[in-house]
Amino acid sequence: MKKLFVGIVCTTALLMLYPMTRLMAAARPRLLVFSKTMGFRHDCIPVAKVAMIQLGQENGFDVDTTEDASAFEYKNLKKYAAVLFLNTTGNVLDDKQQAAMEKYIHKGGGFMGIHAATDTEYDWPWYNKLVGAWFTSHPKQQTATLDVVDKNNDATRHLGDTWSRWDEWYNFKDLNPDVHVLIKIDESSYEGGKNGDNHPMAWYHDFDGGRAFYTELGHTKESYSDKTYMRHVLGGLRYVMGMKATDAGAGKPGTFN
Repeated sequence: MKKLFVGIVCTTALLMLYPMTRLMAAARPRLLVFSKTMGFRHDCIPVAKVAMIQLGQENGFDVDTTEDASAFEYKNLKKYAAVLFLNTTGNVLDDKQQAAMEKYIHKGGGFMGIHAATDTEYDWPWYNKLVGAWFTSHPKQQTATLDVVDKNNDATRHLGDTWSRWDEWYNFKDLNPDVHVLIKIDESSYEGGKNGDNHPMAWYHDFDGGRAFYTELGHTKESYSDKTYMRHVLGGLRYVMGMKATDAGAGKPGTFN
């Protein structure tokens, strides 16, 4: 009889914990990775999408990937803590989808752009303010020195005062002066820079009810197996998703294989 009673108690406890476990799983924040291109298509996109899925698995959030713009309905977007434009190019959303994106940000959603996200939606002024700039040109890929101007941020805390890196370096127009710059590029360290002493490469800001983060870095396939770069990306994602480094599943220094 005692064994039967213990068995009943254990079974009851498991049944009570099961819906709690499901609730905890459902509570994991979700990220929508959008990589539609209507212009140049970066060959890093497939490996970058896999890297984002792995980053989520290792750091406490779930990732969906799509190139289908019909995902941009508010009732769908509101499921996500943030949307990541991963090397998007050209006009990727129609007017209705743009309105859904604006509503999503108004309601507190997060946005992150990687690299060619600034080569996107040139006819949408609101997007320019959200992402923070528009691309104008770039020289050949080469090594340059990045100046880390703010290390009090999860996206830069792991970096030194400078970061020497090979990538494709964008020149910008219509820079939003209201963003908080984290990283600038030293134009004396490479050929082809056209923004002068104030040439930002990564920034963030609270915008129109939501949060936005952009990093210019991320042209090459190799970026997405670079632990230093992916730690930078993780910091940006945590900001726009409203996650702290101490959230469940999100180790303080970031987790990578």
